[in-house]
Amino acid sequence: MKVGVLTGGGDCPGLNAVIRAIARKGIIRYGYVIYGIYQGWKGLLEDGLVHPIDLSDTSGILPKGGTILRTSRTNPYKVEDGERKVLESIKKNRIDALIAIGGDDTLGVAAKLYEKGIKIVGVPKTIDNDIYGTDRTFGFDTAVNIATDAIDRIHTTAESHNRVMVVEVMGRHAGWIAIESGLAGGADMILIPERPFNMDDVCTLIKRRHERGKDFSIVVVAEGALIKTSEHPEGTEITQDGSVDEFGNVRLGGVGNFVAMGIENRLGFESRVVILGHVQRGGSPTAFDRMLGTRYGIKAIDLVHKGQFGNFAALKGSEIVAVPLADMAGKTRTVDDELYEMAEVFFG
Repeated sequence: MKVGVLTGGGDCPGLNAVIRAIARKGIIRYGYVIYGIYQGWKGLLEDGLVHPIDLSDTSGILPKGGTILRTSRTNPYKVEDGERKVLESIKKNRIDALIAIGGDDTLGVAAKLYEKGIKIVGVPKTIDNDIYGTDRTFGFDTAVNIATDAIDRIHTTAESHNRVMVVEVMGRHAGWIAIESGLAGGADMILIPERPFNMDDVCTLIKRRHERGKDFSIVVVAEGALIKTSEHPEGTEITQDGSVDEFGNVRLGGVGNFVAMGIENRLGFESRVVILGHVQRGGSPTAFDRMLGTRYGIKAIDLVHKGQFGNFAALKGSEIVAVPLADMAGKTRTVDDELYEMAEVFFG
């Protein structure tokens, strides 16, 4: 059997652990031929991007960040005759089964292809930890550790200069990185997409903290945090230029600056912003993410071997299980109220 593997969307620590596990068990235990499909779905739309990979290709990649298969945000359903081209490419390359590693967008395409008869299995990937149907995604632990380390370091300069430091972290639709790194790093306020905020409330808490004798503050804000106004009580997000990618995701950016300027203009407290950006998704994965990625990869190739297509590997409690791709469509795993209410105990 020939099994194709691709990684789509943003890069993520732990991707190589998944690829390595798929290749090793697929080749050694099942005798499969593994094909690497390079640059995500683009690899099935253009010639020359599908190549066999062997054990030597995956040797030594476990601690490396990124993906040896490269990636892209290509959406075949935004390309003319994209679906037909993908189906023909799978046939042309004689790929019997496909493993797609990615987030909502990548797995959404996988679900559509499964409906067209492609034998496909998914592996959930995103540092945002917002994929519905799984308790955790690999890459998230690494991102939280990087953000927490940054917050720890920012504490010293904030205290030395009596400043308000605003730390902007990733999190488009869900504030998991913000809430966990903020709690672990001792943030004085955490702003997430699930809880639209207004600057009056933010400034009230910061002022209250200063009145208690604390002359510095740390505010952690997710890039997708929504600003609530009288005109938009549901909240609006801050974007860079209104442009979107092939999956319709708008380019976010600027909420950290908005919060820092708002605090300084309203309260007169010197404020600075630190945008962690792509630092959060780079570098070597944590031990947890290496293990989780490995477990996902093993489960994915086992699902192929058992013919359980149309599913993705998911973490439920301590077990890796199969969840239908259709179950995650149009849903987001968001921060629960109980966790945010716990964080609020430490605000202000």
